[in-house]
Amino acid sequence: MPATFLPRLVNGKFEDPGLFIPFRYENRALIFDLGNIDALSPRDILKITHCFITHTHMDHFIGFDTLLRLMLGRNKTLSLFGPDGFLARVEGKLKGYEWNLVDNFKDSLVIEATEIKRDGMRTRRYLCSHRFETVEDDVTAPFTGTLLDEPSFSVSAAILDHGIDVLGFRLEERFHINIKRDDVFDMGLDIGPWLRDFKHALFDKTPMESVFEVDRDAGKRFPLGELAEKIAIITPGRRFTYITDTICSEDNVKKIIDFAGGSDHLFIEAPFLDSEKEVAREKCHLTARCAGDIARRAGVGNITLFHFSPRYQGREPLIEEEAMGAYSGKS
Repeated sequence: MPATFLPRLVNGKFEDPGLFIPFRYENRALIFDLGNIDALSPRDILKITHCFITHTHMDHFIGFDTLLRLMLGRNKTLSLFGPDGFLARVEGKLKGYEWNLVDNFKDSLVIEATEIKRDGMRTRRYLCSHRFETVEDDVTAPFTGTLLDEPSFSVSAAILDHGIDVLGFRLEERFHINIKRDDVFDMGLDIGPWLRDFKHALFDKTPMESVFEVDRDAGKRFPLGELAEKIAIITPGRRFTYITDTICSEDNVKKIIDFAGGSDHLFIEAPFLDSEKEVAREKCHLTARCAGDIARRAGVGNITLFHFSPRYQGREPLIEEEAMGAYSGKS
């Protein structure tokens, strides 16, 4: 069945981390980490509404400048989420530029940044129309694990250890709606934007007996439940987890396994071979074997490895073999 979300790594496995997640049939996308994003087209970058940043080391956050440059002058709210110290890093980026000409923009970008700490979350808004100076009070909330909660999906975070606090992310689809195209045509209907509204009605838990309008002008109206029964197949939603830049300690591994448990797809770093596990520990990273073992113990359906150390250029099959051997339980 066609997936609602289409996650793909932004770069190659030796390059800056980042997971781009466009929505099928919608002009929208999420992104996990903002390393170098030059591999994305401007059209794709402009789809991004929410950015989830594991931490602000350069290879995970340098792409913020590219994103900001493309979005300036647009009537858009860009939401950012990051770990302890994130607001100061965002403000440092914004204060690095002069904004004396932003009054010329017809539309004004709003940046909404949220800092996640164990004792709570703090959200601050930066308005382009005010030269990205804060003019509103911060909004605080407890950290429950959930960062974004929409009718069709949610994004959650776990706080992990990289010598500093870093975040792992999980995207969960509530349930998946597959449209039976032939049955749509058999009902004398066309494929069109109304299907998006139809799906939203189901995600919003609209009463099944309510009337849904496909085409007001043509008088095509159906009870929502009857329409769903005829043209939709509803199945459990998919779960994607993203883990990078975290040490292979007993506490971290347990947190990741609990957090990623049952994921359909785990995107996980594998910078080093197990033969260099001491180097990995010094640099606060996982090994390929540790990544594969986590995936196996978490019971994930698929695994994608990334963030390989440059020292393995030309030897990446060794990382893949070690991780997949641990994942399959053969090593």
